[in-house]
Amino acid sequence: MGTFEIGVILPGIAVQRRDGLTLGQAAEHAEEAGLDGIWHGDHLAVGGPTLDAPIALAVAAAATSRIRIGVSVFVPAIRPLVWAAKQVATLQYVSGERLVLGVGSGGGAAQWAAAGVPYGERGRRTDTALELLPRLLAGERTPLPNGSGEVELAPAVAMPPVWVGNASAAAIRRAARLGDGWFPSLITPAEVAAGRAELAGQGRPEHVIAIGGTAALGGGPGLPSRSEIAAGISGAYGRPLEDVLEIPLTGHPKEAAERLTAYREAGARHAVIGIAGGDWRAQVDLLAEARGLMP
Repeated sequence: MGTFEIGVILPGIAVQRRDGLTLGQAAEHAEEAGLDGIWHGDHLAVGGPTLDAPIALAVAAAATSRIRIGVSVFVPAIRPLVWAAKQVATLQYVSGERLVLGVGSGGGAAQWAAAGVPYGERGRRTDTALELLPRLLAGERTPLPNGSGEVELAPAVAMPPVWVGNASAAAIRRAARLGDGWFPSLITPAEVAAGRAELAGQGRPEHVIAIGGTAALGGGPGLPSRSEIAAGISGAYGRPLEDVLEIPLTGHPKEAAERLTAYREAGARHAVIGIAGGDWRAQVDLLAEARGLMP
């Protein structure tokens, strides 16, 4: 059946303060628990406190030595291309080439306006970034897309794996054409299987598939239920509740292991999990237990 890796989204500012946890401590705990990756989102102006993804992940990389360092997901198109390449290259360098680059073109229109980038250009700019990043990171002299000259970055680093985010048809096509993997979030095993078939139809039958999920494992007061988490997903993304009810991982780690096994059987090989409630350290330990219970 093959191996299955589990990573975790690093805690946000509110959770860090609540649990008395720094980013470095969180990253170190996930590595010691035996998880396979630590991930951070990439947001600019979302109306709440967020950290800059490359800086946050540099902190996480400095506190660890083995675990994957991942962006879930990096949005290169809201940055000048060469600046985006420099951030990716730096993260790859300081992490000892442990970076996995999730890439997307999402976020609300307000984020793009804050970056000074027209919302309608996001797809084209994302494709251009994915086309040119390998040359830029390799230290090759690379023509700039606006015709303003050429640039050569140093030090050269290995190109990290690129997992293209989102479950849309456009994202699957972009993953097949320009990525090493497909990285949809909050979808069912049946949707994973359908996406896998679509990738195979585009000549990428062995493409890496990673899924983004959410979890609140165990029990106890104050822990959200599966239906409560699903209701939040439904409201945030405008999806019918019945379509998302099976997505949250809840209950005993054995139940989570069974759900993750269904994703593996559908074709996924990685899961990147955001913690939906409960003490962050304890939830990481329960995720690691679930990973160990998978057949």
